[in-house]
Amino acid sequence: MTSSRPLLIALLLSLAGCQSFFAERPPAKAATERLQGEVRQVDGQLQLQSCQGQRTLKLLSKDTGLQDDVQVLLTDDQDALFADLRGTLSQAEPDGTGQLALTRIYRLQREGHGCGEENFKQMILRASGHEPGWMLTVTTRGMLLVRPGQSPIALPYLEEQLPGGQFSFTSEANQQRLDLWVAPQRCVDSASGTVSHLTAELRLDGQTLRGCAYYGGARDD
Repeated sequence: MTSSRPLLIALLLSLAGCQSFFAERPPAKAATERLQGEVRQVDGQLQLQSCQGQRTLKLLSKDTGLQDDVQVLLTDDQDALFADLRGTLSQAEPDGTGQLALTRIYRLQREGHGCGEENFKQMILRASGHEPGWMLTVTTRGMLLVRPGQSPIALPYLEEQLPGGQFSFTSEANQQRLDLWVAPQRCVDSASGTVSHLTAELRLDGQTLRGCAYYGGARDD
């Protein structure tokens, strides 16, 4: 009896340790999904008609600012906006309408290619700005810089992760250095009013050009 007591104590301590280990594990995060589609206001409720599968989803947009942005961008001649969103899907209601609780707004715009954006799935990021105009598209194969009145320039690049969720894309080719700095901050295009989730700063030929950016389909974030 005496010899079995240390073994019993060790077993109890082991079980207690297991319980403590499992109790301290954080709860699993709910899976999110990225969806694109048209946002409309129906009876005071925002709804998304998705490009993928043509689903109709009620948008739960508390603390995201989406409702205010929709009010600003909608006009008398336009009843829908293109939206690129991420959120948590819930079960469909009896009428077949599901819900999407938003966790991120990638983009909200009233003009552009929308669901038919070319090479969206291969695109990592797109940034653009004005005065002077510029657009930089980053894909898994390289970068493409487009400026009005000039030939497009294709470049290789290096990506660097920075503190605070920032990152940069750098290229030194054809005797030219290009730096694109991107930060997670709400950005409004000065010409179109498009709302994006990233600010962008392009340093090129001694100039610093500012604009907005958003992730493409090749970046799952």
